[in-house]
Amino acid sequence: MKNRQKEDITYRGLYKEREYGAYWYSALWRVVRPLLVGLTVAVIVIGLATALGTKLYDEYIGPMDAEDASEIYFAIESGQSLTRVANNLEAAGLIHSKSVFKYYCDFAGMGQKLQIGQYSLNRAMSMTEIANQLTTGDGNPIVRNITLIPGETIEEFAAKLVKNGALDSSEAFLAKCRTGADFRDYYYVDEVLSSGNASQRKYVLEGYLAPDTYEMYVTATAEDIIRKLLSQTEAVFPAETQERAQELGLTMDQTLTLASLIEKEAGADDFAKVSAVFHNRLKAGMKLQSDVTIHYITGVRKMALADSDLNANNPYNTYVVSGLPVGPICNPSSAAIQAALNPDPTYVAENYLYFCAKDPASGDLYFSRTLAEHEQAVAIYAPLWRQYDQSRGIQ
Repeated sequence: MKNRQKEDITYRGLYKEREYGAYWYSALWRVVRPLLVGLTVAVIVIGLATALGTKLYDEYIGPMDAEDASEIYFAIESGQSLTRVANNLEAAGLIHSKSVFKYYCDFAGMGQKLQIGQYSLNRAMSMTEIANQLTTGDGNPIVRNITLIPGETIEEFAAKLVKNGALDSSEAFLAKCRTGADFRDYYYVDEVLSSGNASQRKYVLEGYLAPDTYEMYVTATAEDIIRKLLSQTEAVFPAETQERAQELGLTMDQTLTLASLIEKEAGADDFAKVSAVFHNRLKAGMKLQSDVTIHYITGVRKMALADSDLNANNPYNTYVVSGLPVGPICNPSSAAIQAALNPDPTYVAENYLYFCAKDPASGDLYFSRTLAEHEQAVAIYAPLWRQYDQSRGIQ
């Protein structure tokens, strides 16, 4: 009996021990199982995310061809929007998606930072690498600014184009401006060529290249530059300006010619007064006797003109020819054109007929109504003119 009881006690002890062990394992499993499940799910999610990320990168952001590093030249031109640049990149085979590129640049704040220029890109570059390069502005410029200053002649402008590297030589530019033959599609050039005096002009296009600052492609030819400037002439000579010229009995060519003399003779403050003097002299049938027309012939700004200068037989010499010279002597500003058509009413009414320079360095003018007043002014200021010429080595 005692042995049997002892066995029962031993059995019950073992059972309880086994029961306790099973309970402990079950409890541990209840804790560990969610962790294992969560870890497994995390691994699966991370794997899927990595796979999806890799797929998205390859399909939208990564290089088009990681093995193709051959150069592709890509240009961003003035005025192109982010959308246009994105379209062009996709068309060139440099990015997977124009939409993704656009959204990326917008999100990264690059949309307004794209730089004009010509870039060397390749298909081994990622979309982000391309975006970074296009916003650093390390591309070669494809445009340059060209400025024609009011009062400059065609020859002065041509020399500037060569100096600034816009043209290798001024020869073609000057030749085209001299004949104007390639630009008859502009009605005002055709009118000059049909006028009968085109052959007498130094440059048919003188006066028709509107002064302004222009943005030109670095590859622009002489003809491209001329056409750009000619087109602007229409903007400074609109319909209402033509109507005003007709009221005064002037053609567009005569207006530009008169404006070119005004531009060269005076500062902007005196434009309308000089215009009044010229209008009064034209109305009275007097020669204009404008020194700047002599300067155009000689190419030298000489204040004290010699008799040989005044008597030069040249269609630009207003000491010899009656009325306006054969054509413009520079490219006048819009302000000078308006002054030509709107002379100072007081100076017109009081019949001012003369003016002369005071101190040549200042550009101030002295206006007179009579010849006697004018001659008195000349006697006062002529010594200053001679001193000015001597200081510049002009005899």
